[in-house]
Amino acid sequence: MIALSPSERRALRARAHSLRPVVSISQNGLSETVLAEIDCGLKAHELIKVRAYGIEHAAREALLDAICARLDAAPVQHIGNILIVYRARPDAPAKSTKSANSAKPAKAAKPARPPAAPRRRLKK
Repeated sequence: MIALSPSERRALRARAHSLRPVVSISQNGLSETVLAEIDCGLKAHELIKVRAYGIEHAAREALLDAICARLDAAPVQHIGNILIVYRARPDAPAKSTKSANSAKPAKAAKPARPPAAPRRRLKK
């Protein structure tokens, strides 16, 4: 399970505010199919909401812990029936390191134009 700092958790909660639940968990609980769908959602979006129907509060806490432990994710928030889960994308593009010779030269800045003189209106 990934540990998040309070500032990271706060930023993720703010990002998740406008999201809609991607996965719903109900009678069958946390099956392999549900875990696969949550994993797919985390790969695609990094941050997802999961809705849990008909599950008591303590069971939802255990459910969130089980999801995060099995998928190597971080619990962001549990509020009501909504669980928010985060996992960084494994295929995040790394910054390319180019050699100094292949770097393009920087373009020179254009000189600033002097302000245009105001136009006079002719009276007819």
